Amino acid sequence: MPSPQPIVFLVDDDASVRRALTRLIKSAGHQQVQGFASAQAFLDAKPQWVGPACLVLDIRMPGVSGLDLQSELLASNSILPIIFITGHGDIPMSVKAMKAGAVDFLPKPVGEKTLLPAIEQALARASRQRAEAAELQDIRRRLDSLTPREREVMGLVVTGMLNKRVAYELGTVEKTIKVHRARVMEKMEVGSLAELVRLAERLGIGKT
Repeated sequence: MPSPQPIVFLVDDDASVRRALTRLIKSAGHQQVQGFASAQAFLDAKPQWVGPACLVLDIRMPGVSGLDLQSELLASNSILPIIFITGHGDIPMSVKAMKAGAVDFLPKPVGEKTLLPAIEQALARASRQRAEAAELQDIRRRLDSLTPREREVMGLVVTGMLNKRVAYELGTVEKTIKVHRARVMEKMEVGSLAELVRLAERLGIGKT
């Protein structure tokens, strides 16, 4: 199946700016551009996307501001990369936006030499995040295949605990732990303890 086309969301209360930027973005080959006249309109639409996506966002708008929208998205655990554009930006605003994870903060009038590279950077970040999320979902699928006792064994083994000590902690014998450990390795699809530890770290298992 072909990869889903990237989507660029554009939020600006100035219709002429939306039209100009839509033409510019499409001229770079990104045909999927969705414009919104306000941050509230974007929130109300609850846009969905399958492939990589990013948001080009005016920072100063009536009602819900660009920074407010960024906060709303962060609160909902959205990983949509944001590029801020503004005609009235100042340093404190840009610092706040960047600290909250914005890809870039561009002054208006924004041109192709600044906006298009920022969009490519944002879509590249979105692709990485999608790949990482898919990988984490697969790791969690493997974890869900473990029995409760296998999870206990895994949680102790990844801390560096030897089989004998694990057996003592769980009130069983070393031979049984070796069997559980082998099953954990098989179900988690790893070939070494180091690999298992890395997966456990991704899942937050074994942290003190």
